[in-house]
Amino acid sequence: MTDAARRQIRTAVIGFGTSGRIFHAPFLAADPDYSLDVVVTRDPSRSAAASTRHPAARIVATPEELWADAAELDLVVIGSPSGTHAALADTALDAGLDVVVDKPFAATADEGRALVAKAERLGRRLTVFQNRRWDGDFRTLQGLVAAGELGDVRRFESRFEWWQPEPAASWKTEASAAEAGGILYDLGTHLIDQAVQLFGPVSDLHAEIARRRPAAAADDDVFLALQHASGVMSHLWMSAVAPQFGPRFHVLGARAGYTSWGLDPQEPSLIAGALPGDPCFGETPEARWGVLGADGDTRRVPTQRGDYGEFYRRLAVALRDGGPLPVDPADAVAVLELIERAHAATSVTA
Repeated sequence: MTDAARRQIRTAVIGFGTSGRIFHAPFLAADPDYSLDVVVTRDPSRSAAASTRHPAARIVATPEELWADAAELDLVVIGSPSGTHAALADTALDAGLDVVVDKPFAATADEGRALVAKAERLGRRLTVFQNRRWDGDFRTLQGLVAAGELGDVRRFESRFEWWQPEPAASWKTEASAAEAGGILYDLGTHLIDQAVQLFGPVSDLHAEIARRRPAAAADDDVFLALQHASGVMSHLWMSAVAPQFGPRFHVLGARAGYTSWGLDPQEPSLIAGALPGDPCFGETPEARWGVLGADGDTRRVPTQRGDYGEFYRRLAVALRDGGPLPVDPADAVAVLELIERAHAATSVTA
């Protein structure tokens, strides 16, 4: 192995809100293949938090300061507001850096396709942080489907729901759909990606898109029905105004069903201060394991350990050895195409 291959991947993170602080920096700091060298945030409290948590990192206020020293870096992770993703990724590629873009990849599929083409032209690696592929419940379901435990799957139901009738003040509340705002661009990118990973391309869709809270600039309550070319029907719910929650997964096959409740524990654990290397990190307690079988003959199935760190482990191999990226950016473009089809098929109701 050459010195360059052994050297840590010198990394910058743009944004230190929920994305940078919770989903990126802890995994980069815990992975010996990476060094977290720069954090970009102009917010004083976030700057202080970044300095405390990652004292070896240099804190700068603007991306322009980052680009000025791009030659000292290998990788940039973009965790800024959604509407800025495409422009920052474009500049990062021009600066000679490999790029991780948080979801949504871009505000439009055309922007996404242009970035993929540019990365290929420049010989840079570009990927999208679809971390929910490494949720423990999704990994469990993926294994059950692959093993044929459900038989031919007929219907897939998937939900991300919470109850927040008064939206908190944030860029997510203020961003329009044109700026990749709204719950369809936010959580929908995860739900659609998971459905397509499980059951393949989508041939037709039905969408119900609503804005229930007057203070929200874009949709906050969405239902999608996806008809996969494989014959499976996916029903996807995403809502910020659900006073009661449905099952996270409810999957019906010719032989058995699988139902699970609640979200993967990694995000709440990280918010509470846990770190990726902590004992039991990513483990789902037995009381929350999903149920497999048919009524009258069901059993709990151990939930696989959730592992968002796998994204960065795979990325390190891709950057050093030229192997496959953890997420093909073409997959993210396909998700954007479906979101655009959904918006085109319906008007937002209030």
